[in-house]
Amino acid sequence: MKTLRRVSTLAAALALSACVGGVAPPTAGPRVPPPTTTGAVRQPVSATPISPVAAATATGAITAATAGVVAGPPIASLPLTGDSAARALAAFRISCPSLVRRTDPTGLTRGSDWKPACDAAAGASGDPRGFFTRFFESVQVGDGKAFATGYYIPEIAGSREYRDGYAPIYARPTDLVDVDLGLFSTELKGKKIRGRVDGSNFVPYFDRTAIEQGALTGKARILGYAADPVELFFLQVQGSGLVRLPSGEILRIGYESQNGRDYTGIGKLMRDRGLLAPGQASMQGIVAWLHANPEQGRAIMRENKSYVFFRLLDGPPLGAMGLPVSDQATVAADTRFVPLGAPVFLSMDRTDATGLWVAQDTGGAIKGTNRFDTFWGAGAEARAIAGGMSARGTAFLLLPVGTLARLGVAQPRP
Repeated sequence: MKTLRRVSTLAAALALSACVGGVAPPTAGPRVPPPTTTGAVRQPVSATPISPVAAATATGAITAATAGVVAGPPIASLPLTGDSAARALAAFRISCPSLVRRTDPTGLTRGSDWKPACDAAAGASGDPRGFFTRFFESVQVGDGKAFATGYYIPEIAGSREYRDGYAPIYARPTDLVDVDLGLFSTELKGKKIRGRVDGSNFVPYFDRTAIEQGALTGKARILGYAADPVELFFLQVQGSGLVRLPSGEILRIGYESQNGRDYTGIGKLMRDRGLLAPGQASMQGIVAWLHANPEQGRAIMRENKSYVFFRLLDGPPLGAMGLPVSDQATVAADTRFVPLGAPVFLSMDRTDATGLWVAQDTGGAIKGTNRFDTFWGAGAEARAIAGGMSARGTAFLLLPVGTLARLGVAQPRP
């Protein structure tokens, strides 16, 4: 995401870090216990996904257009529930002002293509299923085989002032520099890097270990302090969250930037090293392991050099479109393969992930064709669902009627 940036709860769980605050004023106070974080994963209800349309798969595709697009099933034949369609219509309506102005990097749509559906969405209310049936057609990108995880808004305990054992929550450092490589070479158009200036050289920014050991002293504002370093890193990989202060006051924080270092999911490292027992690879299981093994966990987590910086929010969490995200309706996707703001129907092997979603967000681990991350909101129920979300099935994009004809894609027979 941008502001509610996520790396997916399952992917995030595989990268939780026992980070330690190395920068803090020399004061101390009683430690506030963090909220309970090891609640049970909600067991899913299994479902049978719709089979994807047989299609050739392009290797090395970098956009939906190069991955290959085929017509999907008629919208009316998809098992859209009224609740799912109603939530998706509300989310789509929120996305429309940006959607009609955006340049779509997938190669599939133009901003003007969305105007008829967006104009109709403004007044649609009584029949959301009928709305999607009338204004959209489904397409499958590549082989259509989808994988979905989940994310939510975490709440952690914290303080405005440093207390013993607390970890700082950093704003963007003043010496962090974003570089658009496309300004230097047309071959690098669309590629960006982050780093810092060291003398006359541009070098990678400080990694997680350096930051935890105090590299940001005098370089970054501290927004507050987290009571539990493990929970702070979990909040980092979610990209947005709530910090409950001892007074009961809530600080809303959201993603502002990242240090430019590559993200490494440590879950696989832990599994390969035999650290996780069978069934322990959920968010809840990994958090429990980190709490039980803080020193060993810290060393492993520092193998993920990526580090996220925050800003204070004064409203609801925002997605990559700069617009509010919607519980059980927003999905994060790779904008090279899914137009940001487009509806997506997921037919998955579990019922809670199956339904109509709207691509309103992005995420550091959400890369590639038919890779999605479902958003569940805040609270214990959201955490229980998102924490164990791992669904496989088939994805169909919903694009404005006429897109297939304009792209020269064969139409399905009536």
